[in-house]
Amino acid sequence: MAVKIRLKRMGNKKRPFYRVVVADSRSPRDGRIIEQIGTYNPVAEPAVVNLDESKALEWLTKGAKPSDTVRNLFSKEGLMEKFHNSKLSK
Repeated sequence: MAVKIRLKRMGNKKRPFYRVVVADSRSPRDGRIIEQIGTYNPVAEPAVVNLDESKALEWLTKGAKPSDTVRNLFSKEGLMEKFHNSKLSK
């Protein structure tokens, strides 16, 4: 089973709000999820990102692939650097 870390769209029309979720890559964007690991609100100034870093790192080490947008969010939060450093230290 290919697992992805991606965004699930919530909120009203023209007021998007996203949940950062772990899901099977075959499930639809807003379909069944395995676990929610954070939120992302692009409407707020500045954009608000809340992540459970321990869960995100756990899923990355298990082999979950982040989408392009989630990878950018993780990079801005410093999570990708932590992940790569933890891989190198092993």
